[in-house]
Amino acid sequence: MSSNSDNEENVEVQLSAEAEKEQHKIVTSLLRPKIENEAKAGPALDFEEFVDERILISKDLGGKKEMKIKILEVSDENQKSQIRWKFGSRAKINKILITIKHLETQQVEESEFDIEAIEKELVKKRHYSSSNRWVPVNDIKNGYVVGSRHNSLTCDAVALDYITF
Repeated sequence: MSSNSDNEENVEVQLSAEAEKEQHKIVTSLLRPKIENEAKAGPALDFEEFVDERILISKDLGGKKEMKIKILEVSDENQKSQIRWKFGSRAKINKILITIKHLETQQVEESEFDIEAIEKELVKKRHYSSSNRWVPVNDIKNGYVVGSRHNSLTCDAVALDYITF
């Protein structure tokens, strides 16, 4: 009789295991579209909006510091005269936030600069200015200036020893 009861227990275990598998398939099939939609949605970032962080950073000659410039204020001068310049659409930058990271110590320095005021100060003190606050719109990515334009934005501040980079 024990073999008969063992067979019944095996059949019950098999039935419960099959029922559990069937239930798992049903739940999975119901949840699969939701999971796939969430996976597809992900962060809503188009290819055109993607910006590689490396193009926003410039490094010093020794490779010990990295600089990143965020635009805080843009002059409305360009909006007043909706003229397309012969060199393309440009924005005139007034204020920036400079972040310098020291790679050896991981120390981060941030400072806000009024480029317009610095330019006027340099003209008054030295009778010239070397800055170019006009930045092509294509060189502005997510509110940051690409690394190749950092020198033109910071040259007056460097000349007045506000920045040592």
